Amino acid sequence: MDDRLIVALDVPNAIAGLELAGKLGDAVSFYKIGLGMLTGGGLALANELKEEHGKRIFLDMKLFDIGATVEAAVRGLAQFDLDFLTVHGDPHVVRAAKEGAAGSNMKILGVTVLTSLDRADLDAGMMLPGDIHEITVERAARAFEAGADGIICSPREAAAIRALPNARLIVTPGVRPAGADLGDQKRVETPASAIAAGADHIVVGRPIWRAQNPRAAAEAILAEMA
Repeated sequence: MDDRLIVALDVPNAIAGLELAGKLGDAVSFYKIGLGMLTGGGLALANELKEEHGKRIFLDMKLFDIGATVEAAVRGLAQFDLDFLTVHGDPHVVRAAKEGAAGSNMKILGVTVLTSLDRADLDAGMMLPGDIHEITVERAARAFEAGADGIICSPREAAAIRALPNARLIVTPGVRPAGADLGDQKRVETPASAIAAGADHIVVGRPIWRAQNPRAAAEAILAEMA
C-alpha cells in the first residue's frame, strides 16, 4: 500500500472512525487522529487501527508547553507505539519532545505555520513580520536543528524546505484534489503538486470522508500521486 497518503479521521468519535476505515479498507494504510477526536475515543481508535488492522498512526496533538510538561506528555504517548506525533516547531518544544520519545520509534514532527493561516492571521496574533513563506522555511530549519524527525508545512513551502541541508520528513496538510472545496484551508495545492514539491506524505480529510464513495476518492488521490 502507498503510505504517502494519510487520511485525517476528522469524524466525531471512534465508532465513526472505524466505520470510515472499514469503507477505505486496504486502499489506505495511514491515518491521522487529531484533537477533535481525543475525547471521542481517539487513543483507543489509534490502538485498534494499529494493533488489529496493521495501520500506521499519526497523532496530531500540536503540543506546546514548557519543556518538562511536553517531555512528560510525549513519554506517556510513546507507550502507544504511534508512528508520528506533532508538536509546535519551537526549538525548546522539539527538544523536550525528543527527550520524551527516547527509546521509542515514534517520530516527532514540528509544526511550522498552520495551512489555515495567512499573513493577516499572523499579524492578528502579533507574530514576526515578514513573508509567510520565509517564516515557514526558517521555522522548519530551526525545528530540524533542534532534532525534529520531520516537519508539517504547506505544500507551497515543501520545495524550499526539501532544499535545506538538514531536511528530513516533510508532511503536508492543505492538500485538495483539483476542484475540491478548500474549506478552512488557505495555502493549498493538489496531491501531485505536493509530492512533486518534495512532500513525503500528504494529509487529506474532508475530500475523502465527505465523498459519497470514500474509497474511490482515496484511490483517485493515490492515482494522481502515482
